[in-house]
Order: sequence, then C-alpha cells, then structure tokens
Amino acid sequence: MIISLLNTLLILLLISNLQIFAQAKNGTFDEIKNSISMDAVKRHLQFLGSDLFEGRGTGTMGGNLAAKYLALEFDQLNLIPIGDENTYYQYIQMHGSFPNQNSELNLFFNEEKIELKLWEDYLLYRSGEQTFIPNQLPLVFVGYGIIAPEFDYNDYQLIDVAGKIVVCLSGEPNSDNENFFDADEPTIYSTPDAKQRIALSRGARGCIIIPKELIGKPKEWIVKQNLFSFEDVTLAYRVTSNLSLVKNPVTANKLFLGSQFSLNDILLKHENNSIKSFELKTKLSFSGDFSERDFVAPNIVGMIEGSDRELKDTYVLVSAHYDAFGIGKAIQGDSIYNGVFDNAIGTSVLIEIAKAFTQLNERPKRSIIFLLTTGEEKGLLGSTYYADHAIFPLYKTIANVNIDGIAYLDKFKTLIGVGKELSTLEENLIQVAKKNNLLIQQIPAMFRQTEALSKSDQWAFARAGIPAILIMDGTEYVNIDSKEGIISLINFQNKYYHSPFDDLTLPINYDAVNQHAQILFEFIYTLANSEIEPEWRKGSPFINARLRSRAEKF
Repeated sequence: MIISLLNTLLILLLISNLQIFAQAKNGTFDEIKNSISMDAVKRHLQFLGSDLFEGRGTGTMGGNLAAKYLALEFDQLNLIPIGDENTYYQYIQMHGSFPNQNSELNLFFNEEKIELKLWEDYLLYRSGEQTFIPNQLPLVFVGYGIIAPEFDYNDYQLIDVAGKIVVCLSGEPNSDNENFFDADEPTIYSTPDAKQRIALSRGARGCIIIPKELIGKPKEWIVKQNLFSFEDVTLAYRVTSNLSLVKNPVTANKLFLGSQFSLNDILLKHENNSIKSFELKTKLSFSGDFSERDFVAPNIVGMIEGSDRELKDTYVLVSAHYDAFGIGKAIQGDSIYNGVFDNAIGTSVLIEIAKAFTQLNERPKRSIIFLLTTGEEKGLLGSTYYADHAIFPLYKTIANVNIDGIAYLDKFKTLIGVGKELSTLEENLIQVAKKNNLLIQQIPAMFRQTEALSKSDQWAFARAGIPAILIMDGTEYVNIDSKEGIISLINFQNKYYHSPFDDLTLPINYDAVNQHAQILFEFIYTLANSEIEPEWRKGSPFINARLRSRAEKF
C-alpha cells in the first residue's frame, strides 16, 4: 500500500513538473520576480499539506515521503546537490523517546508520599534514561531560574542547587525599563530552554517550571497536554540533559508544603518584584518508563552557484522547515497535524523562489544555498545540525533568510523583520521595503509572547554567528482593517496553530502569498548581489561567534 502511494505520487510529480518546466523561460530580474507561480505554490501545498504526508513528522513515513518529494523538486530545478554523497539529503542521526503512563513521579513531605500523575499533574520536556532520579532529592525555589549578568540579575547568587532539583516560575521579572529585561519585550531568559540550561550549569539534577500564565486557565493545560503528546526527539549527539518538566499550576502548591512561602505568596511577590530564592521542605524522585528508538531523518539541501569569480565562494543561506508535528492526540476526531501554514506554505514558496533564481538571465554574484530543515518543531534540530556540520564554512555564509509562514490574509503595506535590529540586514530590508512602497513596523505587542528570534530556525544560524532574519508581513493591509487582521491572527493562534486544524480547509489569499514571495525573492537577490557582507551590530549577543568562525575559519 505504501509503495503504491509513493509510486502514484512520483508519477504525478513527473507529469506536473514536465508541464511546468516546458513553459519555463529565462528573463530579467523584474520579469522573473513577476512570474513567480502561485499555481505551482498551490500544487506543492496540496501535496505537502495533505493527509497523505501524515503531518510530516520527523522520522516518520510521512516525513520521509515529504523529503523524497522535496528532493525530486530540487532535482527538477537542477540545483546542485550538496548533501551527503552528492545527493540532496543531509542525513541526521536522531533519538526519539516517549514517556509511558506508568512513569512514577513522587513528592515527599516529612513521611508523606504524594504520587503525581503524568499528563494530569506534570508534563515532561525531556524523556529518557538521563531523567531518572531514583533517590529522593531536595527541592529549591529559584525565582525565575535566571542568571543575566547584563541586567545584574542572579536568582542563584545566594543559594546552592548542586545535586538538587530547582523549581521556578515561567517568564521573568516585571519591568517597565527597557534596560532591565527589555521592559515588555520578553528576552531569551524567558524560554524554558534557557532556564533548563542555567539549572544544569549550576549542577542541578532537574528543573520544574510552573507556568504562571496558566493559573486559573484549566483549558490551557489541555492545550499544553496536546503539544506534549508527541515523541521527544533530540539529536543523537545532544548535550547532557536531566529531568525537566512543567508542573500543572492547579497542584503546584504541593511543592511548597511546609515552606515559609506558598505559591500564592510567591505570585504576590512576582507582582511586587520581590521574589527571593529559598530551600523547600519537599523532596522528589522520578522513575520513568519510556518507549525509545534511534533513526535517521534528512535535511534537503541544494545550491545555485554564484556568477562572480570571487564572491561565488560566499553564500546566502535560505531556509524553511518542512516538518510539522505528524500524528498526535486526536482533537474533534482529527489526529493529523498537517502544518499547512506552519510550514508547508513556507516550504512551497521556497521551492518557487529557488526556481525563480534558476530562470534569471544572469545568476547573482554570490552562491545561494536552499535548505529545507527537518526537526524544527522538535527544537530546531535540522538547523542546529547544519550549523554544527556546515557544508561550507560558516564564516563564508554571509546571511540566513529564514521562511517560516507566509502572508495569507491580504496584501500588506508593512513588513516585520524579526531580528533586524541586531544586524545590518535591517538596512537591506529598508532598501527593499522602500522600493516596494512598504513601511517597516515592530512586532505588535500582543504577539510578543517570547523572544521572537529564538522561535524558528534563524535562531540556530544566529547562534552560529550568521546574521539572520525572518521577514513577515506586517499588520497594515490593503483591503482589510488592521484590527480585523490582528483579530484573525489571534484567532489562528488560539484555534489553529500547532493543531490538526492547520490544514487545507483554511482560506488563503494568494495575492498576499505572491506579494510575500516576491519580497523574499528581491531581498535574497539583493543580498546575493551585494559587495558588502551583513554584520552584527555592536551589542549583539552573536558577535563573538562570528569573530570566532572568521578567526578559526570554520
């Protein structure tokens, strides 16, 4: 059955591609920009977003089938295969783990043992043998679990957590000062990953995060349960991990039994910015039972070589993740998380942008790498692997343009450049915006839930020192009111994002898609023809990584 479906798909691919390429003609920049095909984008989207690909989960049959589809598309475009053994595949060894219901998390207070139930009382960020805690270990409350020297802030300054389990609140201290945790702009310290890494660096054996934003919102816990119902996937060479979980705030007060402050006391202290770290009176043990596997999943990568004798040895890296969540917990009878807007549509647009570059009369001066990553939804795994195993030296990769989501509501008057302020890529964006009669706007406050730059693959490339940007449509539109657009975006986040309902039934304005695709094409073209390399600005946290890669030539 699977072989039959695959053969049918390949036949359809060959027929459709032959029809499209028979009509392909070379042209000038403007001619090619204006000829980017929405019919082709629709065709890719109908394949990638369909149930046939089973949500394109990392390391699944559907994910592998999507990779085959994408490699065939790159082959039809005659991109240079720069993956393993001169193919379009960059294979990545991964490890998958899923916690079973009979995992045991026990809380101890004096002689009392309190059994906490998986899914109901807690969810595991990481699973596997590294999370075992067979003996009772003491708990320590560490505020927000943050050490931020640039803000002169340290939750760990007066307390020893080595060999213990830390408990912290989500988020970070309240601030109305842009010089202290960037005021209302969440910093990287607000992310669970940052809290877990800091705890590990201080010698803690585990980290428990209490999501204060879910207090009084039991339905939101159910949403979180759905997101944690998927296999935990890591790179095979992942860094050391330990017990890391999120605690249901409904029962989180049990962690503070016998302590000088209750959870309610701590929440009041959060409002007053008077939180202090202190030892708890409770202890904890964990014995997990897991289903585990080892597997290989690929990035898909191809290249267009630059035309300039010297500059062709430098690269613009264009990326989009092709994975989604796969098959998960059923909601209203639907268990396939198709990921149409996140990110089948971005993948589809990348293919057509690559095609547009192949049709130019004159290739750009610099080479362009087109990278479709796997495992983005599992923690930026594909992009992290590429950064760790770059096909060409990182210091020769001048910029990353990441595509994660595409405009779909309406044609737009404004652009948002996620991460633009950190590098001179902002100047390139302003140049393209002006040429297309667009304005640059900031991310609207209601969408600043966490540090935006860290939420997609551009973060992995930025950490490796490559100036990176994610270009999104703004919230000023041609045909609809801004408030109407914002309401629609909030509705998508609340009802469709990371759910089975991000599927092909959602309406798409292809005029908006086309406008976004053309802007991306022009932005990439501008970078690939520029004599000047983008640079991190003073104060950017990524400057040292760039300097190191240049000094050591890797």
